[in-house]
Amino acid sequence: MRFCCSGSFFPDCVGLASTTASNHNLTQTQVVLSEGNFKVVGQAYGEVTATYICGIGGYSKKALYENAINEMAKNANLTGSQTLTNTTVHYSVKMITPFFMKSTCIATANIVEFTK
Repeated sequence: MRFCCSGSFFPDCVGLASTTASNHNLTQTQVVLSEGNFKVVGQAYGEVTATYICGIGGYSKKALYENAINEMAKNANLTGSQTLTNTTVHYSVKMITPFFMKSTCIATANIVEFTK
């Protein structure tokens, strides 16, 4: 007699997932925001995904992180006195089967514009 594990009968045994989130300060410039000299004008978003088959392919975790930050900065379309603040990076790994894995890195930040 054979035993078969199928996603339709046992949906929890099909894959595994893991996520981590972190907050990063990307710049070394310090600005005092005690005055009302700024306003939050939006949010920037960048996402990068890598696929691995039998552990081969895709980017390293560091490369995913850097590419997500670059994608976020590109999508922000910053002008003049705008900058990115409160940058957060979310990294998740999903193992669909023992041979197929998908890593996603999402970077978000607030866009702040200085008015004075």
